[in-house]
Amino acid sequence: MAPQSVHRPTRPDKRTARREIGGHAAWYLAAGVVTTGLQAVLFLVFRPEIGAQWANLVALAITTAGNTEFHRRVTFASRSSRAGKRHLQDLVTFAFYAGYGSVVLAALDAVVAHPSAGQQTAALLAASFVGGVVRFAVLRWWVFARARRDGEPQDHQR
Repeated sequence: MAPQSVHRPTRPDKRTARREIGGHAAWYLAAGVVTTGLQAVLFLVFRPEIGAQWANLVALAITTAGNTEFHRRVTFASRSSRAGKRHLQDLVTFAFYAGYGSVVLAALDAVVAHPSAGQQTAALLAASFVGGVVRFAVLRWWVFARARRDGEPQDHQR
């Protein structure tokens, strides 16, 4: 009887790892620019009718799930993730940006008597950039962490 071979996960070499993170970062940035732009437009559309805080929440609700799905299918397509982990990430992302954006808008209100739509949008865009850096790290190293076994099928292949 022949000895069974043990499949050990292979770690990518440094060059492959750098190329992978570069690709992930490029797609993440592209999706972030599009999503943040859409979010800003939606904020500006809804703001006159429902106010800045609610407009921010509505814009986030519309864009968060689509953004995460894009990352699952494109940005991190080479990595697997569990559906439950992705849904939890959606929820945490929405809660984080909703709370963070609300605090940013409240802080702007505290320092500027009557902030303009442009000032509010700029503050939210700056906050989105900072939050986006944190989210990239969370997506790459937690939600779409490297599979433990290279031969395991990807979630999107099941």
